[in-house]
Amino acid sequence: MFKISRMTDYGVVVMAQLAQASDTVVTAPDLAAGAGLPAPTVSKILKRMSRGGLVTSHRGINGGYALSRPAIEISVADIIRALEGPVEVTACVDGASGDACSVESLCPIRGCWDRVNAAVNRTLRSMSLAEIATPPNFIDLPVTPKRAAPDN
Repeated sequence: MFKISRMTDYGVVVMAQLAQASDTVVTAPDLAAGAGLPAPTVSKILKRMSRGGLVTSHRGINGGYALSRPAIEISVADIIRALEGPVEVTACVDGASGDACSVESLCPIRGCWDRVNAAVNRTLRSMSLAEIATPPNFIDLPVTPKRAAPDN
């Protein structure tokens, strides 16, 4: 099964909260309370996001965190990279980090995962934090007309 980690899922939630706060500085405890997450987890996420250049921290009495650039300029791939490193669906994709596969030179599907990895990365790069932070618009969904009740 291919899935993101719980920490990354929480990271997207925290970043969405910051995006909704717009240019406001928000404290880690307030973000934790709003997301229903433990404060130490949110603090850890914010430190990684800061190291990844996605948030800026502000010290002092009115301190807290804010997005380092507009939410439309931050991709889901940026968030995942800040928390987990590059997105690699297998260890044998071009440019993968870590140890090389011991049977790579003999592998009959060598290179086949590159297309999948590229598609996943392209999709994650195309999704902005602004999109994630905006609730879906249910008004645009097709509406099935109600049937008239039969007369008895």
